[in-house]
Formats: sequence, structure tokens, C-alpha cells
Amino acid sequence: MTKPSLLALADRMSFAPEPDDFTASRLRIELLSGLTVALALVPEAVAFAFVAGVHPLVGLYAAFIVGLITALIGGRPGMISGATGALAVVMVSLVAQHGVEYLFATVVLMGIIQIIVGAMHWGKFIRLVPHPVMLGFVNGLAIVIFLAQLTQFQVPGTAEASGHGMSGGEWLSGMPLYMMLALVVLTMVIIWGMPKITTIIPAPLAGIGIVAAVVIGFGLDVPRVGDMASIEGGLPAFHVPMVPLNFETFEIILPYALILAAIGLIESLLTLNLVGDLTGRRGGASQECMAQGVANTVTGFFGGMGGCAMIGQSMINVKSGGRTRVAGIAAALFLLIFILFAAPLIEQIPLAALVGVMFMVVIGTFAWNSLKILAKVPLTDAFVTVLVTVVTVATDLATAVIVGVIVSALAYAWNNAKRIHAITRPSNTEEGAKVYEIQGPLFFGSTDGFAEIFDIENDPDTVIVDFAASRVVDQSALQAVEALATKYEEAGKRIMLRHLSRDCHRLLTKAGHLMVDSDDDPDYEIAADYGVRTGIIGGH
Repeated sequence: MTKPSLLALADRMSFAPEPDDFTASRLRIELLSGLTVALALVPEAVAFAFVAGVHPLVGLYAAFIVGLITALIGGRPGMISGATGALAVVMVSLVAQHGVEYLFATVVLMGIIQIIVGAMHWGKFIRLVPHPVMLGFVNGLAIVIFLAQLTQFQVPGTAEASGHGMSGGEWLSGMPLYMMLALVVLTMVIIWGMPKITTIIPAPLAGIGIVAAVVIGFGLDVPRVGDMASIEGGLPAFHVPMVPLNFETFEIILPYALILAAIGLIESLLTLNLVGDLTGRRGGASQECMAQGVANTVTGFFGGMGGCAMIGQSMINVKSGGRTRVAGIAAALFLLIFILFAAPLIEQIPLAALVGVMFMVVIGTFAWNSLKILAKVPLTDAFVTVLVTVVTVATDLATAVIVGVIVSALAYAWNNAKRIHAITRPSNTEEGAKVYEIQGPLFFGSTDGFAEIFDIENDPDTVIVDFAASRVVDQSALQAVEALATKYEEAGKRIMLRHLSRDCHRLLTKAGHLMVDSDDDPDYEIAADYGVRTGIIGGH
């Protein structure tokens, strides 16, 4: 990074609250929103720690450290980061084969990779993710969040880590099940109705508080946070991963680190865009990459499992009124307070209340409008939306987004490949010459169509190919131009190129195809014609 870019990054990483009217009322909203998020983070972090095969405190420490650092220096105030299921499902095989120390080393390397991505400003490539992929991402994660909550309807301690959450456990039945469902519905009703009564307290926090009071007050026998695991612990301690510092260790952890870094950044950047849409803020992709990298590097040295942005908790925060860094910082600090001092109290919170909160998050996150527009948008876009949703649920987010982008890119290339055609007319400047006005881009997908345009046998001795409405894009296009020139050359005819745009001019000049050089034609100041030098790229 250059010095100016470092200064610009430092300017953006402001620790001060962003709104100019940051009042006591705003501070209250931010703190209460942070408290709500912290309460929802506890069961998620514990569950994902189980999925990864590590101690619950490893997940809780990751939620605290990653959440705190990204709240301080992340690219989007209002975003919440922590231990996530998308990363946990990748970590489980590493922990099973090599142990938790290798996980810590992997998280450190993962963070370093993310810092490099941020420093190189590669976060900007998230703009290549089309809207149908974004819809599929949102819908897929909403379904994943929903499925993860279903494990809370199992008898505590009977489920095993699998996929996006826990599976294979014994389901609740009879009165315990009915009571669990009733409390979940009560929580959801409170969250729905509270804003109609008052906005002093965030609705999710009110739902958790009221349902917890009912359960504790009446001594109801329902699953509680403490039934999952004890969350009591001390401050995270600095700890260098106890792994051999050799190339063999690097070979083991590098593949996992690359996958984790990719998944973490993709989920974080897509969540950043989603939160940006909700809060009306844009930008910050490279800063978010840097923040995620710093957070994971530090986490690996303090016994955490690493993490990334959490769409569920981010939605809770935004919809509870959190708009600044204060809410994210408060959430992380509240979580630490729970671990150090309030574990016995937090462990009494009924899981039903937290499930109700997450169910409302699912309802608010899922893009219900996408179901209405599937029949109205192009078939390819509808297919991509459904595909990304299914792949997100079946595998992981990174795979789903990559698949969606590839399918969208191929569809775009195919549509553009069909666009190329030509308008023919006599030349106004060359007597007896024929002009082919090319319409549509010339690239790898349209080279066959480009070759079929020309009637070499019946064309006159001079042919002008006019690129005013076209672009020569890539090596395949260069090959197509050279192949065409070769065919006309073999037929004893002359071919010239006209109206090259500046980028086409530069590309053909660099490749050595142009026999005449001019600085005027790219600006269309004169209609300079260029001969084509053949034999440069050659055959196959």
C-alpha cells in the first residue's frame, strides 16, 4: 500500500460515531442493539464451535475478538462479525485430522491472506457479483439460518455436528415440544408487536427479556442456553499456535486457509453490500477485507476459531436501530462480560426466545419479492437465483457464489456472442471497396459468428472492416482478425480496419497486427485505414 492509500484508509477508519446528531438517545439505541446482538451471538458461537469440533469458548472468543476488531475498523458501521457456520463446516476436517493447534495456525494464515487481499484492493471485484447471485445468497443464508435453528428443537446433548449445524439428535416431543413452540411464537409476536407500542427498547431484546422472565418466573422446564454448554471462562490469553514451523505444516494449513479466507471475504463483502442497501451507505470493500484479516490474525493468536460477517446478527443490529460502530463494539464487550461475569444468568435464557429472534431474522432476510419476479425476469437470471440458493444450502457460500458468477458470466457471453452481425455498403472513400460495419463485440464467444459474416469469394479486391460499433476485446478476437486477413490475403485481396476505438487500437498495436500507426483514428478525427500484419499469432 502506498502512503496516500494508507492515510486514506486511516481517515475512513474513524472510531467516532458517524451521525452528527449522536445524542444520549442514539447512544441508548446503539447499546441496547449491541446487547440484543450479544445475546443472539451466544448460542450461535457455541453451536458453530461444536460443528468445528472445538471447545465452546473457542467459538465465543472468536465472536468477541473478530466482532470487536471489525466493529472498530471494518468497512461498514452496523455490520456484525463472529464465528460462523460457513467457516465451521470447513474447519471440522482440519481439527479432526490434525488438532485444534493447526486450526489456530490456519486462522492466522487466513487472516494474513485477507490482509493481502485488502491491501491489493481486490475487494472491489465483489461488484462482479450480479444481482441474481445476491438474491440467491440472501435466500440461501436465510434458509441456512432457519435450518440451524431447528436443532434447538432436539434434546440437548443428543445432536452431532454435521453440515450447517447439528443433526442426528433426538427430537423433542409431547409437552416439551409444545412449550418450545409456544415460547417461540410468543417471542415472534412480541418482536412483531413491540414497535407498534414503543421503540424505547429494541423489539428483539424485549422478546428475549419477556420470554426469559416468563420461563424463569414460572420455572418452566425448557431447554436453556446452559444446556448447550457452559459459557463461563476467563480473558482470552495470547497463545502462539503449537505447530512445527516447517514447510510440511504450511502445506497442511495453506489449502484450508485459502478456502476459509475466500468464504470469509465473500460472505463479508456480500453482507457489506446488503447492510449498505439497508443503511444507505456504499464503499468500504477493501477496508472490510483488511479488518477481517486483522481480526482473524489476532484471533488465531488468542485461541479463537476465526470468523467473518454474520448476516443474521447484522440484520438484528440494523433492525434494532444500530447504525454506528458503537453497537458492534458494545455487542463484543457485552459478550465478554457474559463470559467473565454473567455466565450463570445468561445460561438461564431459554433457547426458544433466541430461536424466535432468529426466525424473525429469517423472515426479514429472505427476499420474498424474488419469488414474485422469478416469472418476470429473464429465465437465466431466475435460474441463477434458484441455483445459488440451492448450492448455498447444500454446500457452502463460496461455492454457491462462484457457481452463480460463472453461470451468469457464461450467459452474458452467450448473449453477446449472438449479437455480432454486420451491415454492408459500398465505400465512400475507396472506389470499388466494400465496407463491413461490424455490430457487437468481437471476443472469444463471437469469433465464429464474426468469421461467418464475410463473403471472401465474392467480395471485391478491397474490403474495409469498420469497428465504429464494435470492440476488439481479447486474444481470440486478435486471432479472428488475423485469420480473416490471412484468408483475404490468400485470395489476393486487401483488407483494412477502420474506426478502431482507443482500446482496440492499443490492443492491436501491442500485438503487432497494425501495419500503419496513427494517434488520430482512435478519436475518430480522421478515418485512417489500417492494414493487417498476418503470421503473428499463427494457427492453433
